[in-house]
Amino acid sequence: MKMNKDRNRWSGRYSKVRAGAVLGMLLMAVLLLGACSGNTDSVFHTDTETTDSVSRVPWDYRVVEGTVGDLIGSDMTVLPDNELLPNDGNYATGDKIWTLQFMDAELVTDADQKNDIRLSSWATIKSYADQKAAAEDLARLKVSITTDVDLVGVYKTEYKNKTRNFAVVELPSGNRIKQPIDDKRYKALEKQKKASVVLEEVHDFADYDSAYAKFRGWAN
Repeated sequence: MKMNKDRNRWSGRYSKVRAGAVLGMLLMAVLLLGACSGNTDSVFHTDTETTDSVSRVPWDYRVVEGTVGDLIGSDMTVLPDNELLPNDGNYATGDKIWTLQFMDAELVTDADQKNDIRLSSWATIKSYADQKAAAEDLARLKVSITTDVDLVGVYKTEYKNKTRNFAVVELPSGNRIKQPIDDKRYKALEKQKKASVVLEEVHDFADYDSAYAKFRGWAN
């Protein structure tokens, strides 16, 4: 009788030990799977987040001539596009006016540092009674400057026995752009770390201190 009690007691302990071991193995498996899921090289990696960097910048401005159409309350339509704007200048139907239009851009940079530019449509932000005032605002919003930028490097490509040269520069915004160059400029830039370029600074109409610089050519 005592032997049966001892056997039952030992059997119960064994069952508890075995259950604990199985639980421990399951826990270890879960931890291993968790570790694998955080490893981008693992087959268990399911992270689908994009690494693209997206930013919106002022891209361009232009002055457009128009004619005041219908007056609608405190607003007016501007021909030929029949665009509705506030009648801030107290214009009359038929008046000749000038409008300032802007375009912004969405810059998308992927993990390989390749850039994609998505331009918006033109939108009107201000009206003027004379062209001179419009041109003065335009000159303040689009400024041409000459400066030195970082030269990432130059390289050659060959296709169907034709060789092309390229230079890669980094703009003040941090974006890198590729420009075709001739043999003479290739030799001049081949060992340089900086390059003198002409940039066009496009300022944000609502926040002048915010600007985007676009490459407009080589300074020399």
